[in-house]
Amino acid sequence: MVDIDNRPHAPDAGPAATAAADWVRCTECCDLVYGKRFARALQVCPGCGAHARLTARQRLDQLLDPGLRIPLETGPAPHDPLGFTDSRPYPDRLAEAQAATGMPDAALAVRATIAGHPVVVAVMDFRFLGGSLGCAVGALVTRAAEESLRERVPLLIVTASGGARMQEGALSLMQMAKTAQALAELDEAGILVVTLATDPTYGGVAASFATLADVILIEPGARMGFAGPRVIEQTIGERLPEGFQSAEFLLAHGMVDAVVPRDQLRRMLGHLLDVADPANSAEVDPDADQGTWRQRVEPYPRAALRSEPSGGEGAAAGGAAWDVVRRARHPERPSALDYAGRLLEGFEELHGDRIGADCPAVVGGVGLLAGQPVVLIGHHKGGSDLQERRRRHFGMATPAGFRKAARLMNLAAKLKIPVVTLVDTPGANPDLDAERGGQAVAIAENLRLMSRLPVPVVSVVTGEGGSGGALALAVADRVLICEHAVYSVISPEGCAAILWKDQDAAPTAAEALRLRASDLLRLGVVDEIVPEPAGGAHTDPETAADLMRAALVPVLTELRHRDHDRRIRERRDRYRKFGASPAVAGAGAGDTYPGGH
Repeated sequence: MVDIDNRPHAPDAGPAATAAADWVRCTECCDLVYGKRFARALQVCPGCGAHARLTARQRLDQLLDPGLRIPLETGPAPHDPLGFTDSRPYPDRLAEAQAATGMPDAALAVRATIAGHPVVVAVMDFRFLGGSLGCAVGALVTRAAEESLRERVPLLIVTASGGARMQEGALSLMQMAKTAQALAELDEAGILVVTLATDPTYGGVAASFATLADVILIEPGARMGFAGPRVIEQTIGERLPEGFQSAEFLLAHGMVDAVVPRDQLRRMLGHLLDVADPANSAEVDPDADQGTWRQRVEPYPRAALRSEPSGGEGAAAGGAAWDVVRRARHPERPSALDYAGRLLEGFEELHGDRIGADCPAVVGGVGLLAGQPVVLIGHHKGGSDLQERRRRHFGMATPAGFRKAARLMNLAAKLKIPVVTLVDTPGANPDLDAERGGQAVAIAENLRLMSRLPVPVVSVVTGEGGSGGALALAVADRVLICEHAVYSVISPEGCAAILWKDQDAAPTAAEALRLRASDLLRLGVVDEIVPEPAGGAHTDPETAADLMRAALVPVLTELRHRDHDRRIRERRDRYRKFGASPAVAGAGAGDTYPGGH
């Protein structure tokens, strides 16, 4: 019997041995697990879910498709550049690690496929001197990045490291810059980089290539950070809180995209690779046939969209403005995650602003819309459960929410895939922490970013479009609005309190603000009205999603046929015209124009 040892700084128990043992004991929950069952569970304890460490070869076997694997190699690294000796000479330690692992150093790299997609994979092995980052590992990670660039295929890096290799001194330190530079070239080339962080990932690895990826996944319970727990405790003179630097801690603090159990990794990687397929680029030949995409859309005719104002108080007009406001705020009205699950195939939510937080009011991720990849970002209010609505700040974003949105938009730009935003918020979060965190700057940065984003951007106001908190996700090539949604510079209550000195005048203010879909269409603020099921989207969310899909796909198809310079020019012209005189806006005498009255 052997132990499953998953502690970050414990000696390696030898996963190859545990896989072959008749029984293994989990050191987390002390359960005994039959060895073959443990192997079938991918070396995850079925009792408590603790993920045992894997060797680099075991990791490759679990993640890669069966079949051909082409090893990547580098030239010889310096064997002992410093002539380093502590209690033992460094060459002796290297020879012992090589004999124990059968590896030349602490990483392997191969070309292979995952879910049928070609990839380059670099995998670290903690058994080899704690997975430390030395010249050989730096050279191999750089070689993997160069191969990814040469073949123009995604790079997956699986990390497991205690930090830099002290025995190689400043040369080890330089590997951080070397690998970061290699990943920067992949950014410039628009090639997806994914990190899978495993237990533990510390020091120079965490502070270089591990955290520079476009998407960072981490296994449950894995630890990642710059300084290890013992170093931090010795420095600050106190014990760390339970769970500090754990996967779950990192997710809550916006540092990783997702905590993914081992048995879900291949599925999620497959979805990410689907989205990153260069054949799905937003840049298309204007003469190319886009019929395949259109054929996958549910059969709702484009004529159902309204591109001209309705003259009456019917469906397009939405009825009395205050009634529309109340309908737009209905607690069961579908919000971003509700639409994401219905609109997109293989939607994978991504988290965090990479600075220190993950705002629950703004959600985003990647998936396929009628077979084509998109990045979807939106406000999520949390549904009818009051506790969940409070946790989601009622859809009011913090600065971290806007920064998360910006990170995902930059990912879309890198991969050349469209952005779809779903707007549903009373406004940006107005509390003290948001102000301390730079709320105004975060909103302004998004406005600037979206004005120059080189991929198609389509925004849909699905519920409340409240002030700058809404606009920060709605600077787009095309702005659509759901039939019973509203969009305004301020809430009716706020307007009534300021101008009428009476919040009870909110219905009057709602009429005066011209915030209904039909009003906004006349003003040119929105381009089309997306019809809803009778009574509102909350009465039939499935049909509401079908109607939205039917609206989005033709618009995205049209935008994909335009080069990005034209898209950006037209997007900027769109906003330049708002509030301008007809002459400035380029309209002829007697023409209506955006912002006209």
